[in-house]
Amino acid sequence: MIGEVTGIRKIRMLYLQLLYRCNFECLHCFHGERLKHADAFNPEAAVNLLTLMRDQYGTEAVTLLGGEPFVYKDLTRVVRYAKQELGLQVEICTNGYRIERRLTEIAPYLDFLRVSLEGVGATNDHIRRFGSYQGALSALSLARELGVRTGATMTVTSRNIDEVLPLARTLQEFGARQLKLHCLRPVGNAALHPELLITDPTAYGRLREQLQEADLAIEVIVDEDLSEGGAPEICAPAGSPREIERIEVDPRGALTMSCKAVGKDSHAFWYDKLADHIIHRPSASDELTLAVPDVVYARV
Repeated sequence: MIGEVTGIRKIRMLYLQLLYRCNFECLHCFHGERLKHADAFNPEAAVNLLTLMRDQYGTEAVTLLGGEPFVYKDLTRVVRYAKQELGLQVEICTNGYRIERRLTEIAPYLDFLRVSLEGVGATNDHIRRFGSYQGALSALSLARELGVRTGATMTVTSRNIDEVLPLARTLQEFGARQLKLHCLRPVGNAALHPELLITDPTAYGRLREQLQEADLAIEVIVDEDLSEGGAPEICAPAGSPREIERIEVDPRGALTMSCKAVGKDSHAFWYDKLADHIIHRPSASDELTLAVPDVVYARV
């Protein structure tokens, strides 16, 4: 259905939000009130969607998210199926809090573990949860011992922009390969915390200069909205690319092609879990009608 409507024939990666439930209530979480919702993929629907995406769109990789994916009781089953049966590259994005036992279980089927961190020490814990910083570092250490490659993601806010470089250096010490920096978008919980927004766009320029001068060994990937002029309005789903990098599905089955549309209920496509197929539900406010541009990433 996606191909018929958009011309897209290949989608390299599926971002699969397994459930809304989370053991954190981060100040900037784009899910907001949905963290209280019970929507989730049962394991059958999850593996069915993975199979559909591989067979129909040549999907090569999956990133499992939530909520918090490690509180999903069937995580091992989904990870094992994705790797052993479908041959996908498997990544998990997690808060890293008390995941050691389950991480050890799934490590043989896991290609990459990405932890979410919002700064160093107390800065991170204030935004996320007390003890979450040390929990994430513990997860990184264990993953390294288990032979799983690691990285981190950070949403840049007014409270942590000065800690990007210190966090990158700390991650290097723990053997992480990559730090991915996201621009804060005022949806979900972030809409309730405008103080987190950066009002001086020149701060982004200074951040990028610091990263370029630091000569880091870790790879830093930056959302191009983290620049004074913002990212160019390109990569709109309404265009006619034959291949896109990723598509994201939420626990209800709503599919989103642009990161800038995530959390905004502007879905043009839905995965029908019972029928195991994708359907098109156009509207005046969907991401195709509005030509929402995708996020552009670049290496520093």
